[in-house]
Amino acid sequence: MTSPAKQPSADTQAVGARLRACRRALKMTLQEVADAAGFSVGFISQIERGITIPSLTSLVAVCRALNADVGSFFQPPRVETPITRHDGRAVYGLGGTPDSAVTYERLSASFPGSVLCSTLIHAPPGFHSEPMSHEGEEIYFIVEGALTIEIDGEHTILEAGDSAHFLSTLTHTTWNHTSTPTTIFHTCTMDVFGAAEAAGRTPASFVVKRKSPFSDTP
Repeated sequence: MTSPAKQPSADTQAVGARLRACRRALKMTLQEVADAAGFSVGFISQIERGITIPSLTSLVAVCRALNADVGSFFQPPRVETPITRHDGRAVYGLGGTPDSAVTYERLSASFPGSVLCSTLIHAPPGFHSEPMSHEGEEIYFIVEGALTIEIDGEHTILEAGDSAHFLSTLTHTTWNHTSTPTTIFHTCTMDVFGAAEAAGRTPASFVVKRKSPFSDTP
């Protein structure tokens, strides 16, 4: 599979610093943000210091805890037409080096009433998402490589051509256990692109059932 040229990712340090500034402006402690977002204090601290790169859904959770628009921290490309071309999609990310950063290609379009958010996710070797649960449902389809997925405590290895469809309210996490990048077609009903906020609608609540595996120590 040939991907388009990678576009500049969001600056990890800048995103973390802006989240910290937003938290301080609200006079919230790290613990309060961690409790509201459903992650550990250490994970929030590492994001703020630019040590940890959050996944897209994790960033949405933190922004909701801060009552902030996720679109103010990074600008995912808008898709105004129903068709995207493999050589015309921007590849964007939330920071990190080319070898360690998760990158995304947006597939779903923006139009009134749309509820599906679809992306191609390029997960580097070793990437591990934070365990979480939230509103809606989602599908993972492995385009290339392999991925371990844990849903409600049950581990499954998905290989190219395999898929998983589940309620997002079940606690779930994924990681690339291989030594090569994995490409995933991912669709969910969670508003990860901020379309509801842009349209003046109230997004559904984000509920996390267990903390991130990241250590609380720096």
